[in-house]
Order: sequence, then structure tokens, then C-alpha cells
Amino acid sequence: MSRRYWIIVASRDHVQVGVSGGFAQASHGKASPLKRMHTGDDVIYYSSKAVFGTAEKCQRFTACGEVTDETVWQADMGADFRPFRRNIRFFPCEEISIVPLIPALSFITDKQRWGGVFRFGMLEIPHVDYERIATAMGVNAPAHAIET
Repeated sequence: MSRRYWIIVASRDHVQVGVSGGFAQASHGKASPLKRMHTGDDVIYYSSKAVFGTAEKCQRFTACGEVTDETVWQADMGADFRPFRRNIRFFPCEEISIVPLIPALSFITDKQRWGGVFRFGMLEIPHVDYERIATAMGVNAPAHAIET
């Protein structure tokens, strides 16, 4: 199976929790998006909002990592919230604005209404777009993570 490249959409504060815990969560804890990923796939987080439930815009790529195994597991957050998660090895990187990259990203076909592509919470992107974003983030990943 060949490596695939994903963008998961989540607020920056939620991304930071995942980075510190070494996991990815998508679409408010649904399992189905996470089951599409496999060991070795690469993930970039895009955060349209800084804090979940607020209007404060972020519009940044906020984390980058690699899926480490085939396990989709469930966490118990209390109050009947049991989100599904995937183990991720996050790479050291810088958060970057999406705005300067929009013209160069092929998965964004409507450059005027570019935010629409993120509405489903998770999407697969071409390798060239992953490489462009990860390089701009200063990702220092293993050689296999950014193929040429």
C-alpha cells in the first residue's frame, strides 16, 4: 500500500492537545475518517479557528506527523464523550499561515472561496501539496516522510 497524505481540520487548541498526547482525532471524534489512514501515512493539521467554539480565526497549518500503527482507539473524556483517536508521531515544525500557499496548492481549486475544501473535516491531498506545506513548516522528518 502506498503512502497517503491527509489534512485534518481542528481548532488550534485541540491540535495542541493531540500533539502533546501523540494522537490525532478528527471530525469531533468519529472513527470512520481515522480508519481511512494507515501506518506510515502523513498528516497535517489545518486550524481555521484558534479556540474551539470561538470566532477567533487562526487559518494556519498547526502540526505535522506520521501515523504509527493500525490502531483506532477510543478515549473516555467523561460526560459520555468517547472520541476515536489514532497514534501519531508528530514532527518538530513551525505553524504557518495558509494564505501565502493558497495559489500553489492544487487541492484548493477555488482560490477565491478556498475555505470550502476544509468543510468535511478531513481530506486526502496529493504528495506535491503535502511536500509544499511540510517544507514551509520546516518539517525535519525522516527521509521517507517527504518523498521526492
